[in-house]
Amino acid sequence: MKSVQDNCGVFGIYSNFACVQDIYGGIDFLQHRGQEYCGIATFDGIIHQITHYGKVGNTFTDAELRLLTGTMGIGHVSLWERQPVMWQSRLGEISVAFSGNIINASELIEEMKSRGHAFYRSQNIEVIAKIIIEAGDIISGICDLSQKVVGAYSLVVLTKEGIYATRDVYGFRPFILGKDARRYAVSSESRALQNLEMDIVRDVRPGEIVLINERGFQTQKQLDSPRRAHCAFEWAYTASIDSIIDGLFVQEARNNLGQSLAQRDMEEGGLEADIVAPVPMSGIGHALGYHKRSQITYQDVFLYNRYADRSYTQSSQQARERMAKRKLSVLRYAVENKKIVLCDDSIVRGTQILHKVRDLKKAGAKEVHVRIACPPLMYPCDFGVSTRSYGELAARQYFKSGDITSLSQLQELEAWMATQIDADSVKYNSIDQFVSALGIPRGDLCLKCWDGVRPIM
Repeated sequence: MKSVQDNCGVFGIYSNFACVQDIYGGIDFLQHRGQEYCGIATFDGIIHQITHYGKVGNTFTDAELRLLTGTMGIGHVSLWERQPVMWQSRLGEISVAFSGNIINASELIEEMKSRGHAFYRSQNIEVIAKIIIEAGDIISGICDLSQKVVGAYSLVVLTKEGIYATRDVYGFRPFILGKDARRYAVSSESRALQNLEMDIVRDVRPGEIVLINERGFQTQKQLDSPRRAHCAFEWAYTASIDSIIDGLFVQEARNNLGQSLAQRDMEEGGLEADIVAPVPMSGIGHALGYHKRSQITYQDVFLYNRYADRSYTQSSQQARERMAKRKLSVLRYAVENKKIVLCDDSIVRGTQILHKVRDLKKAGAKEVHVRIACPPLMYPCDFGVSTRSYGELAARQYFKSGDITSLSQLQELEAWMATQIDADSVKYNSIDQFVSALGIPRGDLCLKCWDGVRPIM
C-alpha cells in the first residue's frame, strides 16, 4: 500500500485588529502536528501569503510578518507540503489550507486531466482547490468535495467574504471554534485557542460549512453525515494533552487508558514494580493514569530534550530514528535496581521502544514491563499521519493474516513482542478496553488501524 505522508494543523481567524500575530501564535501552538513546513495568508483587500520550510518560530522574520497585513487570515503547519496555497480564479483571489488525506487523489487527478486541468505537483491541496473553483462558488465547491473526495479533511478557505471552514462528513480530523469579544477563530486543536485566551465555542460539526467574518460564525450549510468516525489515535497520541476534542479532554482520555492497563494487570494477578514511568512526551498521560489506578510510584526515567521534535511525525524512517536518539536520555539515579512499568502510546515498528528498554537495562534497571495504551497496530491508516505499510507494522509481522479476535491471541502477541523488544513483559489495551476508556460509542470512532474497518460508506 502507498504510504500517506501527511500530518497537518490549520488555523483561521477574523479579528477587529491586525491578525498576523494571532495566526503566528496559533500555528506555533499547533507545531506538534507537523514540523517540516509552515505558512500564513492574510487579507486586506488582497491576499498576502508567505510559506516556509521549517518551524514557525525559526523561519518567519519580523519583516515578513509586517508584510502580512489584514484583519483575517489562515495558517498551516505540515509534515509534507507547503500550505496555504493561493489561487487566482473566477471566484476571485482565494487561499486554501487543509489537514487530512485524499485517498482517491490519483483517480481525481487523472479525471481532471482528461478534462484539460493541469497540475503543478499533483498534491492533495491542488485537487481540493480545483474542485472548489470548478464549482463556481465556495459553498457549492465544498459540497462537491463531500461527493467526490474519499478521505479526511478539515479545511479553511480565505476569501474576501471571510473564512470558510468545514470538516468532512465523518469528522475524522478535529476542528474547533473559539472566540472572544474581538476575535473569531477555528483551529485543528483547542490548545491554540486557549493559549490565545479565547473561549472554546464548540466543535465544527461533521459536514458543516461555517463562514467566519465580522458577524461571527454563520453556518452556511449542513451536509448529511452518514456517521461519525473521529480518529481515535488523536486522543492517544496526535493531539496535545491540553486539548479537548469532541467534548473529551485529551488528558482525561490518556489517564483513562493508563488506568485501563493497570486494571488489567490487577485482574491478571498484579505486577510487582517499584516505579511507573512514561516514554515522554506521549506516554505521560498514560503513565499518570497507570500510577493513579495501581498506586505504584510515578517517576521520570528519561530526560526529554525540549529542542527535539516528535519522532513519529518525521518524514522518513531514518529521520524518525535519528530524532528518537536525540530526544531522550536516561536518568540513571531513578533507574538503577528498579523494576519499571514503562508506558507509551503505541508500538509501530518496535525499534524505538527496543532502544528505550535496552537503555534502561543498561542503566541498571532490574526489569522493564512495557504497557501500551493503544491496541496493536494491524493496518495502515488511510486518513492521516505518517501512515505505515503492512511491512512496517511489528504486530502484523506476527499475525501475518487475520485479526486478533480473542484475549488468548492478544496474549500470544504480547509474549512475542516482549521477546522482540527485550522487555520482561508487554501488554496492550484491547480495542474494547480502548473504546471503554474513551467513553465514546464505538460507532463514532475510526478504529481502522486496529480492526481494519474503513468507516467510509
